[in-house]
Amino acid sequence: MRIGILGTGTLAAALGEGWIRAGHEVSIGGRSRVKAEKLAERLGHGTRAVAPREAVTGRDAVLLAVSWDGVEDMLALAGASDGVLAGTPLIDPTNAVAHGVGDLLTGEGESMAERIAGLAPGAHVVKAFHLFPAGLWTSAGDDGRPRATVAMCGDDPAALRAVGELVSDVGGAPATLGSLDRVRQLEEVAGFVIGLAFAGVDPNSAIPKVS
Repeated sequence: MRIGILGTGTLAAALGEGWIRAGHEVSIGGRSRVKAEKLAERLGHGTRAVAPREAVTGRDAVLLAVSWDGVEDMLALAGASDGVLAGTPLIDPTNAVAHGVGDLLTGEGESMAERIAGLAPGAHVVKAFHLFPAGLWTSAGDDGRPRATVAMCGDDPAALRAVGELVSDVGGAPATLGSLDRVRQLEEVAGFVIGLAFAGVDPNSAIPKVS
């Protein structure tokens, strides 16, 4: 696939590395051209640093790897309001939560993914990759078993399939929870996990194991 990545942080680097290893073509668009060029150079294998609008144009999938409060600015730089992302799977891994607490910072009943869908008309938004740290996707696999199950939500079946393939390509197991109207539930789970982690509690110990 031809993948555009908006952002230059740790998740952009980790998933970019994994997708390049799987044979995909990656372009990096960042608010800072210098940071985008440094990441592209680090990833190598023909990875290009381009303007945000070019990073999303003509792509088979786009990863929005920025902090939740930078989403609006980045999508504006990419020209999302002009419909350039229409028909494109747009992966949303953002967590709009209070640091160290886990409280959601979106409005009552609102999800970040639905907000992104409103900022990028026509894009096929898929919530994914929001629960695990970036380092998980760069660590060595364990006997070929999935590193983690990646819960996803989205409205478009083709976009969910495409993102599911990209999840598998970095060693994850994709699991579709439902459409975008269930995204708020996934984002609440992120707040739950983050809150426990900052309280010094292993979130895994708070989730029952189903035999």
